[in-house]
Amino acid sequence: MAQNIFDNPTFFAEYKNLRENEPNYNDLLEQPAMRALLPDLAGKDVLDVGCGFGHNCREFAERGAKRVVGLDLSERMLAAAKAQNALPEIEYRRMDMADLDTLAAGAFDFVYSSLCFHYAADFPKLCADIFRLLRAGGRLLFSQEHPFTTCSKNESNRFLCDENGRADAYALAHYAERGRRTGKWFVDDVENYHRTFGDIVTALAEAGFHIERVVEPEPSPEAVRIRPGLEKEFIRPAFLLVRAVKCK
Repeated sequence: MAQNIFDNPTFFAEYKNLRENEPNYNDLLEQPAMRALLPDLAGKDVLDVGCGFGHNCREFAERGAKRVVGLDLSERMLAAAKAQNALPEIEYRRMDMADLDTLAAGAFDFVYSSLCFHYAADFPKLCADIFRLLRAGGRLLFSQEHPFTTCSKNESNRFLCDENGRADAYALAHYAERGRRTGKWFVDDVENYHRTFGDIVTALAEAGFHIERVVEPEPSPEAVRIRPGLEKEFIRPAFLLVRAVKCK
């Protein structure tokens, strides 16, 4: 089972505060880019892996999805989703993404995941499981932390600054050393997994997917105005987005 850090009370409270009370990277960078890649969802069966507070599940239902299943490992996240984003078309379930192979094959037209896949220990299995869940012509759209950000083993990745203190380069470390990483994010020992860009693309291809789009989001001028620190995204991308289709 993946680490269930979102049920840690301290982590959950800090994360909830981040998402609700300030313009953040998700709202200004990742979510606009994901939304631009959404297919037509009218009449479709949708699976949201790592649904969190259920915001995306609600949006999919409002875009006309016939059925939306939101999965998350965190009981706290699911409780919030059921309280804040419940609609008749949406079903929320507690499930580890490592257990997607227990769901019925060919049950979905679209599988979506926002900033969840870097927590998966076995990415090739995850890709194969999702391929099995999709109907022919179905699509997968996911975002994850960019491999440039997951690679460091000891916080050695960092922005390098010029004589005026402005970031103008990025130091990269341990990129080819795959595997588990731990670090501090609100609490100690938050766990994720690093794999290279090539590992990600290869796992998708070997599962049978045709890759349609690969996006490393850049901030809009308005996003930079709201949060000037986003200028660093022109030096090093924080997120990787992929849309892929099951052609057979």
